[in-house]
Amino acid sequence: MVEEYAMEDANQLLDSASDFAHYPGVQNESSVREFLHRFPLPVIFSALQTKSDMPGLEMALVGCLERIFETKYGASLIPHYMAFVQVGLGAESPAVRALACKTVTCLLENFDTEDVLPIKLVINNGIYPLLLDSMINGDEQVAHAATNAIKSLARFPDALSVIFPADTNDATHLGHLAARCSSLGRVRVLSLIVKLFSVSPSVSSLIKNSKLLDLLEAEIKNTNDTLVILNVLELYFELVEIEHSSEFLPRSALTQLLCSIISSTSMGSILKSRAMMISGRLLSKDNIYNFMDEASVKALISTVDSSVESLDTDAYESALEALGQIGSTTKGATLLLSTSPPAARHVVASAFDRHAHGKQLAALHALANIAGEARPQDMRVVDDKAEESLRHLIYDVAAQSTKLTPSGLFLSVLQQSSEIRLGGYRTFTALVARPWCLVEILSKEEIINTVTDSTTETSKIGMEARYNCCKAILEAFVSSRFINDPLRAKTVEKLQEAVRSGPYLSKNHREARPEVMTAEGF
Repeated sequence: MVEEYAMEDANQLLDSASDFAHYPGVQNESSVREFLHRFPLPVIFSALQTKSDMPGLEMALVGCLERIFETKYGASLIPHYMAFVQVGLGAESPAVRALACKTVTCLLENFDTEDVLPIKLVINNGIYPLLLDSMINGDEQVAHAATNAIKSLARFPDALSVIFPADTNDATHLGHLAARCSSLGRVRVLSLIVKLFSVSPSVSSLIKNSKLLDLLEAEIKNTNDTLVILNVLELYFELVEIEHSSEFLPRSALTQLLCSIISSTSMGSILKSRAMMISGRLLSKDNIYNFMDEASVKALISTVDSSVESLDTDAYESALEALGQIGSTTKGATLLLSTSPPAARHVVASAFDRHAHGKQLAALHALANIAGEARPQDMRVVDDKAEESLRHLIYDVAAQSTKLTPSGLFLSVLQQSSEIRLGGYRTFTALVARPWCLVEILSKEEIINTVTDSTTETSKIGMEARYNCCKAILEAFVSSRFINDPLRAKTVEKLQEAVRSGPYLSKNHREARPEVMTAEGF
């Protein structure tokens, strides 16, 4: 214990541990061995357990132990000190408790998933219930570390029966645990379920079969607390981002829940906005249509569509972004353009409304997605009905504006701020795959002059977007009936030169460099 040391020994431990913890580089195996030769782990643990009045000692030792256990050699020592892990998980100090959780993670991540040793250590030492308690009752740092440790544990097939006990009344069953928690504790349990869902399809299948995802829906339905609902919606957002989620999510229940939130008159804009974003992410997955019936998809799109006009500005922009995400897939774009009235009409109308910068910016990027900018070139054009709808929408908006034609709208976009131009480049890159759009772009020389001018953009992303737009126009031009038109010779020369010069500033427009020469003598 520290009291047993001479004061200079205690000071030496503090100084050495602090230096080790704050060493700027990676601590290698030899440096760990050297440090532990001077200060063996029992000495460090004893000092950590002692209520010392020495300022900074606990944090220095915690930081030092974290770095020791992060190494391969340090992690190999953990099985010999499980008693310390037990004590640490029940410690009053949040720093020590978080350290114990991280130590469990280091133990698990340095063993192969087929090794039974870590699971035996966790079970025999009662570690898992202590991790659950730390997750629910610890501060944010402790809860985060405990969640990560349990997620690491879920990588081991032999641990799944521990994490998902068959008895629903088991004290560690996540459903039983959630029912007994505070509101904050329940959200933490739900967050753990989502984290576990991401581990692997086999774990996702266990969660689905255990009906644990139903807890998220129940939490929203059983509360009027906006913060709790928002937290659960964030968890749904995290869920739909998981690569294999489409196969296991309760799709009908989820779409009904999202529809009810979006259409509810009692839900605030921030909740509706988040529900729309989740809808967009969910329907932006190509494989979702293999697992969700078209009626459910259409119902969700229809709900977003019918709610758009009642939203405030921020939620309206989220709705546009959601529609753009849905439209990023061929199936999604087809549905947005083929519904009656087409849900994409909000996107097209806002894309050319220069009186609302935020809405216009969100809409241009959404329109780019719907038109196929993010899809392979051979998948940009969708079916005839949807294509005709897209053409009509753009021509109708043009006819009702002062510009009268789509070419006028396109030029207007290119005459605005760099942010708007960026959205415009993406949109035109996709739209020009349609012959009618190519005609509109070629009808105004100012459009060609702008997109072929390498000095128009100064940011890297802007230069690249302009270049991609130029390249798309040239490719469409080359495969069109205009290729042999002598009146278009100058146009094709400009496009070819712009593509040949690359996306960045051309040699012809480099800034002058000052020349330095030696002064002439008298």
